[in-house]
Order: sequence, then structure tokens, then C-alpha cells
Amino acid sequence: MASSIQGNVTSVTQSEGAASAPIIRTIGLSDLHQALRLGWEDFKAIPTHAIILCLIYPVLGLVLARTVHGYSVLPLLFPLAAGFALLGPFAAIGLYEMSRRRENGEEASAWTAMEVFRSPSFGAMLGVGTLLFALFVTWIATAQAVYTAVFGYETAANMPDFAERVLTTQQGWWLIVVGCSIGFLFALVALCISVVAFPMMLDRQATAGEAMVTSMRVVAQNPVPMLAWGLIVAVLLVAGTIPFFLGLAVVIPLLGHATWHLYRAVIVKDPNARPVIPESRARKPAADFPANLFPWRRSDRG
Repeated sequence: MASSIQGNVTSVTQSEGAASAPIIRTIGLSDLHQALRLGWEDFKAIPTHAIILCLIYPVLGLVLARTVHGYSVLPLLFPLAAGFALLGPFAAIGLYEMSRRRENGEEASAWTAMEVFRSPSFGAMLGVGTLLFALFVTWIATAQAVYTAVFGYETAANMPDFAERVLTTQQGWWLIVVGCSIGFLFALVALCISVVAFPMMLDRQATAGEAMVTSMRVVAQNPVPMLAWGLIVAVLLVAGTIPFFLGLAVVIPLLGHATWHLYRAVIVKDPNARPVIPESRARKPAADFPANLFPWRRSDRG
């Protein structure tokens, strides 16, 4: 009798554990096209290109300022452009929230996207984002070291000089092959740990470890579609940087929204998953400042 009860308890526990684990679908290349199509629909419904430009151009201005002051950043332009693929999953967390809200028929705007910062999962998102940032910094340092090993510390005088070095010399061809190979490894690591990690943390309140393990399982179960997705992301991001980074204002929102729909395609939806985002706080009039910093004093008076 006791063994029967223990067996029942064990089976119930196993079934609960199996129910809580995300179920991964096997998808095809057509699902990637569908995710991009739905992402484009989200972008058209909630255009955020102006916000993306506000984030991109301060960085671009710093790069140009460094160039004007004699520090050539030409060797790092391509690694920086490619590095967007490493930071993109974290940078798009607000876009995931907009797609989630639109999917559920809720109000979705650039302002409501800020609610993601109040999600209980934001700490986990920040942890994985920090890991991706460390990966990005390591990639930039590695790219700089490879360039220095090939051409030394002498910088190119201008863009034509840099292009001639890289495209018309044997050292330049070696740099392209080695640099792209190393960059592929960095991108593969980022893809494996983050392809669905951030949408899952937002949607299921998953921990950072659970989300990264699920991402690796997704890549392992769908290697060809996931590699194709990584290639699509890399190509679109590099293409978006060509016209003075203008294209990123469209590419980044498109990929962010599409990533949410890719997550929906590859992970079976949990009917009980409801992101617990705290209710908006009551607005405090400016006339109450600085008293509104000490709410307990107001309650005492009441």
C-alpha cells in the first residue's frame, strides 16, 4: 500500500515536471518566413523607427567624433555592425512586449513597451543581457587583435585605403576568412543561448538558466532552421548598416517583433502563462514634491 502511494506521488511529480517544461516544436524554413511576415505586420502597426534612430545615432556620433580626432575606427566598423547580432536579443525586449500585447489584443505602443522593465523577469533578462554584452566586448577585442596581428598598429588613412588593404592583399583575404570564422563562432554561441531566451523569460517568468537551456534545446532540435535564422539576422543587420546605419531603424524592430513570433512558432504556448507586470503606480502631482518621496508621512497624517 505504501509503495503504491509512493509510486502515485512519484508519477504525479513527474507529470507536473513534464507539464512545466516547455514543449518544443520542430519547425521548417517556412516558419521563419511566417515569423518575418508577422514581425513586419507588428512594425507597421507600431512603428518605432524614430526611437531606434535616437538610440543608434548617439553611438554613430561617437564613432565619427573619434575618427575626426585622429583615431581610426575603420577596422572596427564591420565588427561593430556584426556585433549588433550579439546584443540584439537583449536590445529588443521592449519589442517583444509590444508584440505580446498586440497578440493578446491589449494596448501596444512604444510607451507601454517600457512596462517590460517592471516585469518580475527583468532581473533574469538583465543577467542574460550582461552575458551577451560580455560576449560582445570579447568579440570586439578579438577582432581588434586579429587586425593588429595582420596589419600591425598602423591605421588606414581613409576608407579607400582601408578597402584596398582588406580586399586586394593576401593579408586582407586572410583577415576576412579568419575574422568571419571567429565571428561565426561568437554568433553561434549567442544564438544558442538567446534565440528564444528573452521572449520565454517575458512570457513564462522563466529563470535565466531555464531560458538559456531551452534556447539550446531549440537549436539542437531545429539546427537547420536556427542556423538559417542566424544567417538572416546577420545579413539584415549588416545590410542595415550600409546606408549610414539608417537601415537599422527598420531592421532592428523587424527582427525584434519577428523573434517573438519565432518563439511562438517553436515553443508550444502555455495557456497558464501570464506575465505578472505590476499595475501602474498612481501619478503624483509635482506640487507634492518632495513630500511624495515619503508616502508613510502622508499616511500618518491621514
